[in-house]
Amino acid sequence: MIAVLSLLGKVNRSIIYLMIMDFSQPRVMGIINCTPDSFYSGSRKTKLVEGIETALAMIAAGADILDLGGESSRPGSEYVDAAVEIERVIPMIEGIRKVSDITISVDTRKAAVARAALDAGADWINDISALEDDPLLGTLAAERDVPVILMHKRGIPLHMQDNPEYKDTSGEIIVELKKAVKRAVKAGIKKDKIILDPGIGFGKRMEDNLRILKELPRFKESGFPLLIGASRKAFIGLILEKEVEERLIGSVAIHLYAAIMGADIVRVHDVDETVQTLKLLNAVRRS
Repeated sequence: MIAVLSLLGKVNRSIIYLMIMDFSQPRVMGIINCTPDSFYSGSRKTKLVEGIETALAMIAAGADILDLGGESSRPGSEYVDAAVEIERVIPMIEGIRKVSDITISVDTRKAAVARAALDAGADWINDISALEDDPLLGTLAAERDVPVILMHKRGIPLHMQDNPEYKDTSGEIIVELKKAVKRAVKAGIKKDKIILDPGIGFGKRMEDNLRILKELPRFKESGFPLLIGASRKAFIGLILEKEVEERLIGSVAIHLYAAIMGADIVRVHDVDETVQTLKLLNAVRRS
């Protein structure tokens, strides 16, 4: 796959973009955390060489998109200064872009970081605040005409798991995501560039996460592509009684279920295992 991408050249990256935005089958987004403190140690890639090696391994395994972030948003985490984010993530984006034309998403809440990332070769913006934290981020996305992932969360990562409460989990999240879409459209972002993420694990109880997964068809009614990111998260550990390092099987199972229920993108740490699983799902569907 890497050789094919190299032959295409940067001038034809629009072809790859169109392919990835075709959600006739679920797409796999590989996570690369350019951070020293993300909740899963296996995802932390703070050295340029190991980050690029990880990216190439994910591409070889069949990743469609890579999601790079320089700020941990694990429960209890605090904001990171934009300058620190830029220092962490930009060299990694530049390094990956030198060896591959894969679609790159930058996971950030800050316009300054997103601008630097897009200039370095990123293609998408993944904002866990759904354009609430930095109003300039929506304006930037509109100016650059890039896809934007709008994720739902309650509160900020530092406090988001302090007794979250819902009466109608899916219904409340859908209402709040609709508000996020309105913010995006008001900023000038085209509707065909919007992807929604109900935010598994972000201000959610275990039962909320399970309810979201069970009711994914309700989210699909919005008409927007849907991203699910449940990889190795705490609710999997609670159900299986497994530590984060032992949640591979649980993560693959959840993402398979999400794909069956209509998820268009699954955001995962374990690309190879997820790609193999979804290949089997696609084979069954084609038969």
